[in-house]
Amino acid sequence: MTSTDALTRVVVPGQHLLAPLCGPRDVNVRSVESAFPAASIQMRGDEILIRGPESDRVGRLFEELIALIERGQELDDVTLGRVIQMVQADERPSEVLTHQVLRGSRGRHVRPKTAGQKRYVDAIERNVITFGIGPAGTGKSWLAMAMAVKALQAKEVQRIILTRPAVEAGERLGFLPGDLMAKIDPYLRPLYDALYDMIDTEGAQKLLERGVVEVAPLAFMRGRTLNNSFIILDEAQNTTPEQMKMFLTRIGFGSKVVVTGDATQVDVPDGRSGLSGLQHVLDGIDGLEFVRLGAGDVVRHRIVADIVAAYEERTSS
Repeated sequence: MTSTDALTRVVVPGQHLLAPLCGPRDVNVRSVESAFPAASIQMRGDEILIRGPESDRVGRLFEELIALIERGQELDDVTLGRVIQMVQADERPSEVLTHQVLRGSRGRHVRPKTAGQKRYVDAIERNVITFGIGPAGTGKSWLAMAMAVKALQAKEVQRIILTRPAVEAGERLGFLPGDLMAKIDPYLRPLYDALYDMIDTEGAQKLLERGVVEVAPLAFMRGRTLNNSFIILDEAQNTTPEQMKMFLTRIGFGSKVVVTGDATQVDVPDGRSGLSGLQHVLDGIDGLEFVRLGAGDVVRHRIVADIVAAYEERTSS
């Protein structure tokens, strides 16, 4: 990429890259122009000429897109939108979107899809305890599960423990059919779903039967010391302060912990969430990190991100 005053020139290193880069009828180029209205983009052979005050940033965007295509990334509307957002935030999408966490059960690559998710994965990698705080759809539990399976496969831990508080949200456990495990199973179902995304059903069942993967309500953690384990506490906003302290003091040698939660969805009866104010209490402890995800990290339908953003705006105003 070369830049002279308000002109930036990007050379596309191969004719085979032009079609996926530009998109059908140059739809990708038009999308970039819409995102950067001060820039004028002109295609000339294997060169992209960008003029205007944002020409340098748009040039970096096209270089990032070329790097992603060269690494096999499909450039659909969603991916293009994320790349544009990251470049606007001075982030490097080619480093984020090509970082492979795990190859899932159906051959699907598990990768972070936003810069926030990449920070979350990196924090899990380097810390003993990582708190992933953010709204629904930001991949907190899913990426934590991927990191747990990765650690198990690499023999960094001997087992995975998945837990969450069984908080009654509109239904009383006593009125549900079955024994205790049958009653709490609906609360644990999202953890099973994430596990089956990472490991095929038969393999997951074998791990569960052998106790290599354990799924249990938080109350079952009391009195235990959890060594050589990858532990995920999901829906942590529904713990009480006492439960959170109990859980964090269960951690033994050779273990790694991820705590996920959404501070906007507290179902604890009196509102005394074990997650509330916890960062202030634990700040400064080595090997422990809080990662906060927001509307820009939502990877579900676009409307979910819009809803989350609307709630965040209302809360901050």
